[in-house]
Amino acid sequence: MKYFFILLTFLSSGYLCSQNKTPDYSTFKSAVRPPRNNVSPSNVLGSVYTVDGFDNFYLGIDNGEPYIATNPNDPLNNIVAFNSTSASNSDIYITRNGLDWSRVYPNYAGISGIGDPVMSFDSLGNMYFLEMFEQTPSGPWGAVVLKSTNKGTNWLNPVQAYSLNGGLCDKPWLTVDQSAGPYSNNIYIGWRYFGPGGGMKFVRSTDKGVTWSSPMTLAGDQGAYVSVGPNGSIPGGNLYYACSSGNSIILYKSTDGGVNFSNTGTSIAFTGPGVVCYGRYTMKNCIRTDIFPRMAADNSWTSTRGNLYIVYAANPAGADLADIFLVKSTNYGQTWSAPVRVNDDATTADQWMPAITVDKNTGRIFIFWFDSRNDPTGNLLTEMYGAVSTDGGTTFANTKISNANFNPNTMAIGGGNDAGYIGDYIGNAGIGKTSINAWMEDRINSSQTMQSFVAYNPDFAMTISSTDKSIGNNDSAFIYITVPAIKGIYNDKVKFTCTLDTLPTSGTISFSFVNGKDTITSFPDSVRLRIKTIGSISPSKIYSLQIYGAGSNGTPVHRRTLNLLVNSQRVTIQSNRNGICNFKVNGVQYNTTQQFIFQNGAVVNVQAISPQGSGGTRYVFKNWSDNGDTTHNVTISSSYTLTVNYKPRYLLVLSSEYGTTIGGGEFYDSAVAFNFGVYPRIVNSSGQYYRFRGWDGAGNGSYTSPDSTGLDTIRTIAISNPIVEIARWTPYTIGIHNISTEVPDKYQLYQNYPNPFNPATAINFDVIKSGIVKIKIYDILGKEIKVLLNNFVNPGKYKATFDGENFASGVYYYSININDFTSTKKMFLIK
Repeated sequence: MKYFFILLTFLSSGYLCSQNKTPDYSTFKSAVRPPRNNVSPSNVLGSVYTVDGFDNFYLGIDNGEPYIATNPNDPLNNIVAFNSTSASNSDIYITRNGLDWSRVYPNYAGISGIGDPVMSFDSLGNMYFLEMFEQTPSGPWGAVVLKSTNKGTNWLNPVQAYSLNGGLCDKPWLTVDQSAGPYSNNIYIGWRYFGPGGGMKFVRSTDKGVTWSSPMTLAGDQGAYVSVGPNGSIPGGNLYYACSSGNSIILYKSTDGGVNFSNTGTSIAFTGPGVVCYGRYTMKNCIRTDIFPRMAADNSWTSTRGNLYIVYAANPAGADLADIFLVKSTNYGQTWSAPVRVNDDATTADQWMPAITVDKNTGRIFIFWFDSRNDPTGNLLTEMYGAVSTDGGTTFANTKISNANFNPNTMAIGGGNDAGYIGDYIGNAGIGKTSINAWMEDRINSSQTMQSFVAYNPDFAMTISSTDKSIGNNDSAFIYITVPAIKGIYNDKVKFTCTLDTLPTSGTISFSFVNGKDTITSFPDSVRLRIKTIGSISPSKIYSLQIYGAGSNGTPVHRRTLNLLVNSQRVTIQSNRNGICNFKVNGVQYNTTQQFIFQNGAVVNVQAISPQGSGGTRYVFKNWSDNGDTTHNVTISSSYTLTVNYKPRYLLVLSSEYGTTIGGGEFYDSAVAFNFGVYPRIVNSSGQYYRFRGWDGAGNGSYTSPDSTGLDTIRTIAISNPIVEIARWTPYTIGIHNISTEVPDKYQLYQNYPNPFNPATAINFDVIKSGIVKIKIYDILGKEIKVLLNNFVNPGKYKATFDGENFASGVYYYSININDFTSTKKMFLIK
């Protein structure tokens, strides 16, 4: 279902959240989400995320709503589609080998699709893809069906399956009769219509999608789902149409290929999953889900043939908010079993949004859903789980399918006056003994993007003992290929094969399994692959050996790559300052780790560039990991990593207005102790004396003096980044003497002695608190003629000397100022 920002008449503008209010899906239009600008990069198709040997295949960034289908004639041919990340048509992916996925772009003949993709195959292997369209905002609404007769390589022009004016057509489902019965290859579509008369709609095609019937109306609210099953001995003789009606599921059945439907009287009632938020059933922090049925019929020729299954998420009694339940009918939908809980997690963790498929050959039931059981505290981090039943839905074996967890809230799109959206459904398809499953998550980042993944279940893990192997001429090498674990009911074999990307122009590279064992039937187990060279292999290079493991019908399938280094070696050359420091290999400069393939015996020149860096940081050569010189040659004889190590050096900027500095203006090794400083402590500058009082440091790890005694002219430090050190100086008057260490009880300026004087006199003063002492001399007119003292002093008794040699006889005044104390006295100079 797509995502509309439509303000529904039954919603208030506030946040609605409860467990009791039942949504009215008969009026609830779920469609059309706003376009997204997150475009899948083209180079991510087929990327594989492997954890403990199990693979999840990453396709790209899409917009949710996945559905997936498998070619009944080719288990490796799958199609999966998602809503588009932009205003264009759905994002469609095809694989023809079960491993490698590619984007396809059918010709829509000018029709602009709006999503809700669904697809199926007929018995001949023809591929059908359906997408909704909207010609204008007011309609008409409809759906087009595109067809491919060559596994998705090419597509025929789209055919309009239906088009209705006056209202929204929402969430179509499509299925094809793959049987050999009387309705073989009929195509059936069901959907919800919100126009005049409303209700559920249905159309069919009896000529492989060339023409379509007029829409038929059935009663119901939402969640149309169509399935084909046998009717006794008639293959494809029953066509089922399930939908919701309030909090119940109702079922229609046709025994004439969709010409007529009858209500089976089915009414499967349950409470929707989670809590009701903004009028919708929601999980986690108001992320929408639904109560719609997912349905599948058993077309196999096993003992469970004809069984019909409906799966749904519901809120069970008690504290648990959501579990997955299955009901089944063994009499073509007339009566139904009691619900069976599919998930084997009985805690209050949530399970929701299921998908179901039944394989037409084995009759296995595959169910797939969102599950937060492994976050028992927060019940938030989510993974994808699946279950398989081999006994017609009586028992299920649960398995985790995704190999990473994610938070649904980080990828949910806010809905304004609506619940958050992560897509309204997921998809799975049965492939014999396994299934393939498609979902959305955000493990790669958490920037509100839905990343598209597929994976098999049941499945096997696959590892190889080495990803690189060196081999010479007429040589042999061995690797182990291991299946260390399986998941789910994997009771199939695993067969291994391998292929070489290119053949040598001379000589031969052959492969064989030791003792002929290329298949594993019990787990864990492994096989041993022998690689042999015959003759002189040319060219000497790296060959890519693709190793495949697959089940009996080709699925599940996994691939591992062995880099076969024939008469050559892989050499990694790097620096310990990756991205910062440059180095050269054979004269070519690099800044990041490089991998090279060199022939055996090749002579390679490596060069460290030193020094490097700018500003306050420099990097200088320390050593090569092979203890070679700054520039030296290396003869290649094995694969290894060669690293050039640089050590950082940091600049000390030292600033001092007076004196002679030690250190500073240099780069120092990181964390290595060194000295800096200044001397002497008292400096005469143009007749004025200055005294060193300490350092002011800037930068992490710099030194700042704890006091102003000036006793720390020389310091030893170690730095790990650039720093600045600035020397503090204050004026200092020679002839000031501390005459007593006694701390006086008050400030005092004494009368000078002698007085009168010629030419010098002593001025005594007492200081009770540290501070800057200023003593100034004035003439009789009050003009300042000399600053006798302007210096920091500690508490004590002091004597300063005034020399009047250069002054005329007369009356003079002297004053003192320290902290809040001021005093002035008169003195006489007589010559």
